[in-house]
Amino acid sequence: MQINPPYLMFLGDVHDQLAAKTAQGIVDWRAEWCVGQLRLPNCKADLGIADMTIAGAKAKGVKTLIVGVANAGGVLPDHWTSVIVEAIEAGMDVASGLHTKLGSKPEIAAAAAKHGRTLFDVRHSDMTFATGKGDKRPGLRLLTVGTDCSAGKKYTALALEKEMRARGLDADFRATGQTGVFISGRGCAIDAVVADFISGAVEWIAPAADANHWDLIEGQGSLFHPSFAGVSMGLLHGAQPDAFVVCHEPTRTTMRGVKTPLPSIADVIDLTLRCGKLTNPAIKPLGIAVNTKALGEAEAKKYLADLSAEYGLPATDPIRFGVGVLVDKLVADYPQSGKLARVG
Repeated sequence: MQINPPYLMFLGDVHDQLAAKTAQGIVDWRAEWCVGQLRLPNCKADLGIADMTIAGAKAKGVKTLIVGVANAGGVLPDHWTSVIVEAIEAGMDVASGLHTKLGSKPEIAAAAAKHGRTLFDVRHSDMTFATGKGDKRPGLRLLTVGTDCSAGKKYTALALEKEMRARGLDADFRATGQTGVFISGRGCAIDAVVADFISGAVEWIAPAADANHWDLIEGQGSLFHPSFAGVSMGLLHGAQPDAFVVCHEPTRTTMRGVKTPLPSIADVIDLTLRCGKLTNPAIKPLGIAVNTKALGEAEAKKYLADLSAEYGLPATDPIRFGVGVLVDKLVADYPQSGKLARVG
């Protein structure tokens, strides 16, 4: 699919900033595509870009309205329909990462047909996937895993890609969620894949590659989350990661959306190793990525230093302090990675 920028980011009336993580991710990594945001009354999220109406966005040359939310169940509320129809009538395409398809709303489907506009349902792939086979394939792979969902797995993988490419390493971010697909222009939202085919879809996302090439696979959910562990397990088996980075948010006590206590980093490392060895017996942890946004500078540095000492692994905040220490360890652990500079 070819989704044409520039974009107007539609946030609806989401109840917190995290519910707008799709839009936030696009703004953070593709700011040049994002002209403004449209928020309904009582919206509790703010991307820090200009607020706009549909008419104002049209005047700025916006080509696509992005429904940039990630709510529970991926539903498209009925009261958002009129805004989407207005955008279509103004000449915009519409793209969404929700489970609910845009065209399932009769008013939206009719408006798109009448005005010749395209509806992009990024979460839904037209691919037919095979079941996962678990056969070792050439190339190197890193998977980001988490103590919870929404803990920085996508941002960590993207930061690693940026740093590794800057060093001349052959590395590609592989998107497994709707926001990652928006950012990279390719991939598959695996939480919309039928369960039997999740691992096969990941094998397709990160196929056989040069022996020195790294696929940096975006993690989803958590092996400990009662809602999303099934997706996380299928992703782990399909990725066959050689290395993994544990992503963590230190202020949470329970997992997002449920009352289940947050697991420890040690728990995540142990379970990832035990389950990951099914398809790659050589799997090992590379480091720890922490979202320290809620901590002060000195507190964050001490927290990361303490984690590093406790686990014997580099620990960093990928956005605040970069991922240099993680790439340093990757190159040290896998010296063959530096033998092939990225081409193209």
